[in-house]
Amino acid sequence: MEVLNAIGRRKTSVARVYLKPGKGAIVVNGKELKEYFTTEILQISVEQPLTVVAEKGKYDISVNVQGGGITGQAEATRLGIARALVLASGETAHAPLKKEGLLTRDSRMVERKKYGRRKARRRFQFSKR
Repeated sequence: MEVLNAIGRRKTSVARVYLKPGKGAIVVNGKELKEYFTTEILQISVEQPLTVVAEKGKYDISVNVQGGGITGQAEATRLGIARALVLASGETAHAPLKKEGLLTRDSRMVERKKYGRRKARRRFQFSKR
């Protein structure tokens, strides 16, 4: 099996995931997973597709992720890994990943700032006098 690649997006983050058979090393932007995503919640989130299909430790995963914040990057990486696992398994991993909602792209984006407002919906403070 050659190197499989998939893409994951969340908010403004884009993650390119490269999956190949190996010992289970996950490298994100040249750093180890625990070094790049320092909080345990983000690490669990990134590894969630592997635990759902019980293939943890079977693949070496290399990720290039850019844009957005750390949470958006972690969730983009999660989607990329899930998509790559579907390609690797030949559709057998599709059903459990879909059931957990890991193959659905979260389409929520930041609402744009409107003219005459402080933020997207927040108005300037009203002063009666």
